[in-house]
Amino acid sequence: MDMEQARYNMVEQQIRPWEVLDQDVLDLLSTVRREDFVPDAHRALAFVDMEIPLGHGQAMWTPKLEARALQELALRPLDRVLEVGSGSGYLTALLASLAAEVVSVDIVPEFTAEATRKLRAHGFDNVTLHTGDAARDWPDEAGFDVIVLTGSTPLLSDAWLRRLRVGGRLFVITGEAPVMYAQLITRTAPGATRSVTLFETCVAALINAPHPAAFVF
Repeated sequence: MDMEQARYNMVEQQIRPWEVLDQDVLDLLSTVRREDFVPDAHRALAFVDMEIPLGHGQAMWTPKLEARALQELALRPLDRVLEVGSGSGYLTALLASLAAEVVSVDIVPEFTAEATRKLRAHGFDNVTLHTGDAARDWPDEAGFDVIVLTGSTPLLSDAWLRRLRVGGRLFVITGEAPVMYAQLITRTAPGATRSVTLFETCVAALINAPHPAAFVF
């Protein structure tokens, strides 16, 4: 398999048509090797427009979703990032390539261990990985410039908005199957946010994600 040709095809046939035109993001996809973060059994699928299974009912995002999220977040070199759901560690690596610091949390210990191994092997020393349940909050009083929830959440916890610094951006997929919406929420001032709905999509929910209270007759 010609990996470089497959990578080129991924960018030109999947990612550009999905309105990802930021050259820094496109260049990054050629620098950080996606195939190195895909489970060995699925390495041949590294550039296919599909979610790649990771086990434990979880999967990698499609390449176009990863790229679109990066573009919308417009990461800056001094940003401090929180990623909820480390998964394979690939999106973690992309975030770490653009930001000053990434804190990444996953509820599955095997994911944390494997992502740590791969990120260290690729020289990422600005990432701190934790095993824990962060579907509703991750206590960190320093706050974050960027927060990414890599699983969907039927109900968005207010805690995430409080963790954002002023000017900070939150990428989140809200709702329940079959209709979910990717949103970019920006904290514009203390106690004030602006939300933009970006597109429809559908991904697995974070384990222990909050749900709206059920109506009882």
